[in-house]
Amino acid sequence: MDKITILSTSDTHGYLYPTDFRAVNQDLPFGLSKAVTAMKEEQRQSDETLVLIDNGDFLQGSPMSYYLSKKKESKQVADIMNAVGYDVGVLGNHEFNYGVEYLLDTVEQLNYPIVCANILNENNEPLTGQAYVILEKNGLKIAVLGLTTPYIPNWEQPETIKGLTFLSALETAKHYVPKLKEEADVVIVSYHGGFEKDLQTGTPTENLTGENEGYDIVTQVEGIDAFVTGHQHRVIAEKIKGTPVTQPGDKAKHVGKITLCLSDDKKVTDSSAELLTMADYDADKDIVETFKPVLDTVEDWLDQPLGHIDGDMTITDPMSVRINGHAYIEFIQDVQMDATGADISGTALFDNDSKGFQSDVTMRDIVTNYIYPNTLAVLTVSGQDLKDALEQSAEYFALNEDDEIVVSDKFLYPKTEHYNYDMYSGIDYKINVSYPVGERVSELSYKGKPIKMDDSLDIVINQYRAVGGGNYAMFDASKIIKEVTVDMTELISNFLQTHPNYQAKTTFHFKVEKNKNTD
Repeated sequence: MDKITILSTSDTHGYLYPTDFRAVNQDLPFGLSKAVTAMKEEQRQSDETLVLIDNGDFLQGSPMSYYLSKKKESKQVADIMNAVGYDVGVLGNHEFNYGVEYLLDTVEQLNYPIVCANILNENNEPLTGQAYVILEKNGLKIAVLGLTTPYIPNWEQPETIKGLTFLSALETAKHYVPKLKEEADVVIVSYHGGFEKDLQTGTPTENLTGENEGYDIVTQVEGIDAFVTGHQHRVIAEKIKGTPVTQPGDKAKHVGKITLCLSDDKKVTDSSAELLTMADYDADKDIVETFKPVLDTVEDWLDQPLGHIDGDMTITDPMSVRINGHAYIEFIQDVQMDATGADISGTALFDNDSKGFQSDVTMRDIVTNYIYPNTLAVLTVSGQDLKDALEQSAEYFALNEDDEIVVSDKFLYPKTEHYNYDMYSGIDYKINVSYPVGERVSELSYKGKPIKMDDSLDIVINQYRAVGGGNYAMFDASKIIKEVTVDMTELISNFLQTHPNYQAKTTFHFKVEKNKNTD
């Protein structure tokens, strides 16, 4: 009996070393260098056929990957990925963040193929040149089909993806899998996307936009022997209707492991799915030593002093930031308004790891707080659009059984989405969590006057939100009147250098409350 072991990473986001870059010399329980150790151990302990897959989002996400992109060091990125030993990789949505040219430059220098069947170039061919690959190992033909969430146009600037076609991952799988089943002994689908429905019941867990089609793919497409997923940063290892499925979180916190048992006639007779946890492994010494000069350069760059804050801009309680406002958020709003000339600005506290700024601000502070490679857009919206956006943000809150304001489950499951709660400056408003969803925003005013629903207002928000990211349907590219294509990290750095002694603000433009005037 033959066995095939499929080891996969996904959403590593440029985290080679076990550090989040908030300090030097860390040894945290994640990182591609630890995943290499895990994969090597699996190879040493097994005489089975091994397939190593990267499931996408490797190009963007860490201070190191940001630094390399600014220096146009696509070869260095490729060298890192080549050192892992992958057989095949898949495109992630964040691969597009630094532009298609940088993406394709990196792909060309990889020593393994990147497969993607449902993103096509101007010639209607797979963007990376291959929809799938058939690996021949130990007399077995193993097909790996690459699929990527087609929701990318909802996040990227139109110019970035000009000429590209994004097809449904589900429909593409239906087209390719039967063909691959004829050509290969085993068919693996590696999908940079997640699950839109409950894995046990099939009940939708989100709006069925096509961003995530994993449940429908694995339950509707016959012939998938193993299903590797990602994108949502969830931790999954189980079978769905008999098909083994993995999703290994993010930053290489886990390595997905699927084992397939084959009969003498090369049919899958049994399978299992599990996750290897990187807390159990040390970083690979060869990887650590080889790329240490890169790490040292990045660490030096991160410690560059950029400006000084007068007042307190540290974050100790993320929930308080979102309920009461915070000087750090107001600082980001000031950067956005300064860069665009708009006097209404919206932004988010992207995650719960942000610490805000100490008195002396370095590049390390910037990139570990403002973690996404956003650019800015100015939109002309109606008063109704703005109120609708605030009402959608207000859905972030719920009241628990003790009548305390907490985060709504909708923003925590199946994926944590703190970045989809926006706070605004330049307008004044109240959110009352005791009121029904859709009716929570009141006292909405601009320059001291109530905002009318047919008012026309210019606002600045990041590009992700401006084109409707986060399912903010009231925003779209047609309402954009101005774009600033400089990355926010650079805008923040420039702002600090032109405002070297910035005064932290202590008054904010919104209130979140409960149980007032609800009778």
